[in-house]
Parts: sequence; structure tokens; C-alpha cells
Amino acid sequence: MRLAILIPTLDEARSVEATLANARRFADEVIVVDGGSTDDTRALAGHFADVVLQAPPGRGGQIARGVREARERRADVALVLHADSQLAPGAREAIEEAVDQGYVGGGFEVRFDSPKRRFRWGERFVNWRSRTFGVPLGDQAQFATMTAIEAVGGFPLSPILEDLQFMRRLRSYGSLAVLRPSVTTSARRLERGTLSQVARNWSIWLLYFVGVSPERLARLYRMQR
Repeated sequence: MRLAILIPTLDEARSVEATLANARRFADEVIVVDGGSTDDTRALAGHFADVVLQAPPGRGGQIARGVREARERRADVALVLHADSQLAPGAREAIEEAVDQGYVGGGFEVRFDSPKRRFRWGERFVNWRSRTFGVPLGDQAQFATMTAIEAVGGFPLSPILEDLQFMRRLRSYGSLAVLRPSVTTSARRLERGTLSQVARNWSIWLLYFVGVSPERLARLYRMQR
């Protein structure tokens, strides 16, 4: 199995080196797609990544560009890793086993990097949600076979909720896995207001499921920040 790790970035100089050094241990190809950083992200990424690409800002479009590059590099599986997340030992083996068992994609259980107790409860909730509904989200290191990505029409070019839309597409194509060991992700956004961030996320998801367009949701999300 040839694994490409895709890392979309935007002003991630603080964390990108550690993330890329981690990704380098698992991937055959490390592909960074930058959305127009104004800090040192691109320069730092160049020390670790096989290629650093540029795309208009927006995670969906950045990932779609990375997928095209992964296809050109003959990857069998693409994994999207956020620039503030790190995989745990055994992650690649878990993906290989899942693919061998017929899963077309999925993600990992999550662990937040904060020692605060409330984040242990948050982890339990996120992992319960992922296993119950079968839809791991973007900060859970989503992965998919290239065959499945092409079969569902590629990665969504959406201004928001691209991770949810992608997993829903994949689930219509085949079985998804939620794997261990956990991926560790930054709690920095939640540190600024855990309950308010959770409430905001759930409100956005609810509006999406009742039919509000991603474009309107993106505008609403920017207004709430």
C-alpha cells in the first residue's frame, strides 16, 4: 500500500514542523497544500514535505488539489492530516488492515492535547459520535482509498463542512472504519470556549441537515467567530 498524507495549511508556522515530522514517519508521500500563508509555513514545510503546493484558501479546495497530486504520485490511499494533529504509532498498520478487510475509508478516534479533564469527556463524546453515526470528521485524520475517492467524485469543493460531506459520500459507496490508536489534535480552538464552540458546531450541522447551503453556513460561521 502506498500512502500519501495530505496536509492543508494556512498560517500554521507554530505547529507545521512537528506535524510534518510526524507524518514523515508514516507516509510514502507527504503533500502540503497551502492556502496563502503570510507567515513562514511554506518555508518550514519545504524542509519535510515531498512537495508544497499552493491553492486558493479553503480546506476543501486545498485537499482536492492534494488528492490530484497524490493520484499523480500513484498513491493507493490518501490521508488528510490537519496541521495541528499527529498520528500515533501503529496508525499505518491500522489503515492497511482496514483496507485489507474491505473498508473504503474512515478515520481515527481522537485525543486532545490538553490535560484538562473536560477534554477527556470531549474525547469520549466525539468517539461515541463517530462510532454511532459512522462519520469521523476532519480532525480525526480521515483517509480513503484512491479508488473510492474517484468513485464518489473526489473531495468536495465546499466552503464549510467538507469533511462531513466527504464522509457521507464515502459511506454511500462502502464501509467506513473508526480506528485506534487515537490521533492527537490540538485543543486550542476549544480552549477559547469549549461549550460555545460545541454549540456552534452542532448548530451548523443541524442547519446543514435541514438543507441550508454550505455557502450560507460559511457566512454564518464567519459571523459567529
